[in-house]
Amino acid sequence: MKSSTYGYGYSVHDMDGSPQAVTELDLSACHPNSIVDRINAMPALKTSTAFFTFLRANLVLPHSAMSSNPSTPNLTPTRPLPPATMRRSPTPQSSRPVIPIPPAAAALDEDDDEDIPPLTLEVLSSEPDKTAALKLIADSIAQQRQTASSHIIFHPLPLSSLIATLAISYRYFLSQSDLGTQLMILSSLVTTYLLAIRWLTAPFIRLAESISYSFLQSSQSEEEDTVIACRYGKEIIGATVLHVSRPGGNSDPNFKRHKQRGSLSSFKGGRGVIRAWTVKMRYRGKGIGGDMLREAVRLTKEKCGKDGEVGFARGHANAGLIPIGGSGERGERGEEKSVLPEWLNRGWLRRSERRAAQALERVVGEFWNGKRR
Repeated sequence: MKSSTYGYGYSVHDMDGSPQAVTELDLSACHPNSIVDRINAMPALKTSTAFFTFLRANLVLPHSAMSSNPSTPNLTPTRPLPPATMRRSPTPQSSRPVIPIPPAAAALDEDDDEDIPPLTLEVLSSEPDKTAALKLIADSIAQQRQTASSHIIFHPLPLSSLIATLAISYRYFLSQSDLGTQLMILSSLVTTYLLAIRWLTAPFIRLAESISYSFLQSSQSEEEDTVIACRYGKEIIGATVLHVSRPGGNSDPNFKRHKQRGSLSSFKGGRGVIRAWTVKMRYRGKGIGGDMLREAVRLTKEKCGKDGEVGFARGHANAGLIPIGGSGERGERGEEKSVLPEWLNRGWLRRSERRAAQALERVVGEFWNGKRR
């Protein structure tokens, strides 16, 4: 390889080793002549800017062959847009594309709305519907067993008795025993405690099984009690049994004679007695029970007049009362006893009855306020 002050020479050898002449590029004449060229010249390199100018002139690529990065600015001159096309950029809201909803999607949305079952409140008239409502009432009575069991398990008095029994057994009988014996005896005592509670609440199941179609039959009239139900689609999710009594009722000495003659007086001055009121567990707390109470108050006022009273029967379906003698209409038997002692009912059953009575008072107050308006 040959070299000069501002030029480079290259020699290439063939496969057999013989040299081959190559054209040399002599840049000896390319000296910076002007002040600008002297400023642009790089002192670290002996090659002047003319060498790079030569390369730029001989290495020009077509514009189509250049693939520029999107972030690279476009240095080609562009023609300015006419004034008519220079407009304000649209707002972000207006720049969003408007996608029309196809008719098929709109039809699907309408079908989804139609698939939602309606929620209706009605007075049942067919026997299958009344049987389904009675089954819902029986289920609510059976659920009371679970509620009562949970209350008794954590009641302070039974729970303290269990803890005392476990402590005494461990202190005087199991302190010298091995760990396996201690766990077996103590777990047996806890199991006995739970079985005693299960036996104590078993009558709730018998009360639930006693609910049949005869529950709707009244001894005061040939008509059955009114069953108000809330239906979600085809499913009955709430039921209320309303008995509307005539003034006097069985206390009227001529009741049996009037009943045989068919000359019973009208319901004017009578009262409405709610003998059952329940809502399916998963739908509670959504106002369904209040709607049924409003319907019961409305029906009572229609039959008995504006002075007709509405209240819960003492022996309603969820009162936890077992008849121990006599016969007749449920809730009007002369002698009944509670499934649980009163000191155990005070915590959960009486609280629920107070809440039901307060709900009924609010409904009656709303009815009177609506009448005044």
